[in-house]
Amino acid sequence: MQKKKKNRSLAEKINVMRASVMGANDGIVSVAGIVIGVAGARSSNYAIFLAGIAGMLAGTISMAMGEWVSVSTQRDSERRAIEKESAALDGNYDREFEFIKNKYQSTGISSDLALKATKEMMSDDSLDVAVRERYGFNPKEHTSAIAAALASMISFPTGSILPLLSITLFPSNIKIVATVVAVIIALTVTGYTAAALGNANRLKAVFRNVLSGLLTMLVTYLIGSLFAH
Repeated sequence: MQKKKKNRSLAEKINVMRASVMGANDGIVSVAGIVIGVAGARSSNYAIFLAGIAGMLAGTISMAMGEWVSVSTQRDSERRAIEKESAALDGNYDREFEFIKNKYQSTGISSDLALKATKEMMSDDSLDVAVRERYGFNPKEHTSAIAAALASMISFPTGSILPLLSITLFPSNIKIVATVVAVIIALTVTGYTAAALGNANRLKAVFRNVLSGLLTMLVTYLIGSLFAH
């Protein structure tokens, strides 16, 4: 029971951290794109701030609902896989046993050792082992759609605050440059954090993240400039 709680806790923490980082990252990029675009149209600080707030609220709801739907769909798929594998074990245990043994054997171990390993694994919790080997996920690890939605609901507006405040509080002659610099710093942090959570290449992740943010701001600024007063 204690091991199960630890697994569940770890999966839940990773799920919440992922949603938080992605929510903050999207908040930074989305609102930065909006306020830079409106600033490019030579709009007043009030118009820029209003557009940024509207984008923040819309993005917060969209991200939260998107996380809820995404994680709920994943959980539904996992439940169906567990039910399907449970029926397969009840209907033809030998076939599932042979599938797992062959999978172990395909990794390079001998037939005798694969047979022994399968017997030992299946004797403990056959359903968990069969689901993990056939479908590639651990049925003991649970993620919460509500937790992911709440994490996004908090992190998106938190990330949005930086570009929103930068574009409205800095003097007019430097507000766009200051916002771009602030966004680059923020995207470096979120890109690095996301890569660390996914055990990916940090430098590449940061580069892609910053590049996507710069392209977003460049495109929206150019479009806004077309409608400049």
